[in-house]
Amino acid sequence: MAAPLQERPGQKPAVRISTPKGKWILLTTVLGSSMAMLDSTVVNVALPTIGRDLNASLAALQWTVNAYMLTLAGLILLGGSLGDRFGRRKVFVLGVVWFAAASLLCGLAPNVGVLIAARALQGIGGALLTPGSLALIQASFHPDDRARAVGLWSGFGGVGAAIGPFLGGWLVDGPGWRWVFLLNIPVALVCAPIALRHVPESSDERTHHGFDVLGAALGALALALVTYALIEARSGSVVVVVTAVAGVVAGVAFVYVERRRADPMMPLDIFASRQFTAVNLVTLCVYAAFGGFFFLTALQLQVVSGYSALEAGVALLPTTVLMLLFSARSGELAQRIGPRIPLTVGPLLCAAAMLLMLRVGKGASYVVDVLPALLVMGLGMVVLVAPLTATVLASVDTSRAGLASGINNAAARAAGLLAVAALPLLAGMGPDAYRSADAFNAAFRRAMPLCAGVLVVGAALAFATVRRPPPDCRRPQCRTHGCVTAPPLEPARAAAPPDSVSAKASSAGPAS
Repeated sequence: MAAPLQERPGQKPAVRISTPKGKWILLTTVLGSSMAMLDSTVVNVALPTIGRDLNASLAALQWTVNAYMLTLAGLILLGGSLGDRFGRRKVFVLGVVWFAAASLLCGLAPNVGVLIAARALQGIGGALLTPGSLALIQASFHPDDRARAVGLWSGFGGVGAAIGPFLGGWLVDGPGWRWVFLLNIPVALVCAPIALRHVPESSDERTHHGFDVLGAALGALALALVTYALIEARSGSVVVVVTAVAGVVAGVAFVYVERRRADPMMPLDIFASRQFTAVNLVTLCVYAAFGGFFFLTALQLQVVSGYSALEAGVALLPTTVLMLLFSARSGELAQRIGPRIPLTVGPLLCAAAMLLMLRVGKGASYVVDVLPALLVMGLGMVVLVAPLTATVLASVDTSRAGLASGINNAAARAAGLLAVAALPLLAGMGPDAYRSADAFNAAFRRAMPLCAGVLVVGAALAFATVRRPPPDCRRPQCRTHGCVTAPPLEPARAAAPPDSVSAKASSAGPAS
């Protein structure tokens, strides 16, 4: 194997997308990111079966989802920094291998405790490989091809997200829920060798030499403690109160550390941009509602409406397909009319969809009851997601686009994490609610208006605070979008200094 190519300041990535090497790089990044993306979409479909097989409570099912999101949200910014410093290919491959090993542990888990621990380990692998996939594209491809490569990566990833619920449902109804996790192993066995053989190594020699491990640990700890308190709040014990207080203290300590460090993981001065702060508040509202919606809807369709896992997975496809087909056009429209209207109308459409879901109960017809709500939901997400990402990037200096996107992505995942923890509590779901169709349906009917209300708050925030960015603002390269659990990550700028060619590539956006 040829010696790895080290990216140096002033050296432009030279791989062209039409060459065999360019195709190998694209395949590697698609396979790696698809592992994490598929896992975030297929597990919800498998939850009722996992609960029955492992005799798990509703709280345990919440942790099955949240353990993964917790470590992913808490460490994703640190994962990107590790790749820049120690080598993007090296950290990406480590993430792929780590994710596969954790998936094996998930698939072999003898009880729900082991499954939850393995899911947390999966999130660590996801935090290493998710930002690394786009960083490899940014660092490897020639500036003229970079936007197209990102567009292809995003498009293929969207296809993977679209087939995820279908594949998950088929596996649950067929070979069994354990194969939802075990399927990652052959993907990793293909991805890692290709990366080592065909992907050039790259790093940023100008990257700082220290890492904000303390900040990452405090952020993850704060999320973990608050999540635990929300999930276990039904008990009303002293432990829950102490945990909640400790979570708040850890959050305050995180802010203090980030403010004092010379090189923080999340520089707080980035929030000096009122637009950036406002759009992240909108993100918290929107993705909290999305997280709660997709968690509960997958259960509602199976527990109450009597759908099989496969039928529930297929039922959720319209939202992803609509986003995959039309998100790029939505981004172009928002550039013409400004982001304020899309970021106001999109959440309101999604809120209407969640109210339409109140029609979904026992014996619900897919065409009459389920499909209309999901079509409206998909339309709202199409209107919303691409403009949200573009506005985040337009609200900060171009040199901080990767950081801004990472913070926005982490905020979205943290919002989903807290929603999955809090919504069953707010809706009055008992520990065994998912075992009773009547009990779960009653709680679902209380939960959907709560999600809709959070979206209305997000729409009001957007209308009151979001303004049209300058005409020369940076356009995101990740406009084609199929993942429903978080905004698309925007790759950090390459280590090479900006020039007219790379600036053109950065503003062109991907082919849709």
